[in-house]
Amino acid sequence: MNSAKTSWMRIETGEEKKAKNPVAMAEHRKEKTPSFSLSSDFHRTGAMIRLFKVKEKQRELAENANGGAPVKKQSPGELRLHKDISELNLPKSCAITFPNGKDNLMNFEVSIRPDEGYYFGGTFLFSFQVSPIYPHEAPKVKCKTKVYHPNIDLEGNVCLNILREDWKPVLNINTVIYGLYHLFTEPNYEDPLNHEAAAVLRDNPKMFESNVRRAMSGGYVGQNFFARCI
Repeated sequence: MNSAKTSWMRIETGEEKKAKNPVAMAEHRKEKTPSFSLSSDFHRTGAMIRLFKVKEKQRELAENANGGAPVKKQSPGELRLHKDISELNLPKSCAITFPNGKDNLMNFEVSIRPDEGYYFGGTFLFSFQVSPIYPHEAPKVKCKTKVYHPNIDLEGNVCLNILREDWKPVLNINTVIYGLYHLFTEPNYEDPLNHEAAAVLRDNPKMFESNVRRAMSGGYVGQNFFARCI
């Protein structure tokens, strides 16, 4: 986008540099990086989802047997989200949690701990809000960790094209998480939300690296204070 006020990072799709595409990146990591596997948190999440399904079925059968009120059916978005979660294939550096348990699966959190690049060793938490009409609408994603980053502003808004104009129903939660991971391994100064951080990355990468480490260690970068996340 050309607006200086609001612009969005593009992850090139189709034939445009497939290495930077989150989907291609996910496939590449599965093929080239044997150490990538489901995190222990995901195994627990999968077990939790299965348990929720069993309990939901038991409750439905019990209420029907006792003449109770019909159980509310899941929305298409909930059904699709269950499928996405059951098919997650995340690197060990990513984990998904459900703070509200089985009562609110449409709101969850993803933590990312980059294992390379400027943000190596930091832990960054994202909130996901999934619409009942998902996947026809992209999930709403915010970064809950204040971070010095060209593509994430200080309010937690995320500049990622697949969450905006390039979202398609064939994409899924796994794709979005890999897209977020990609932001930390290859921050992009060309389409920034934090223009000051983008200018430093472009003009002085060494200073940018120093600013990132200072922010992650807990301290000021310019007039902005960042809590420790490393």
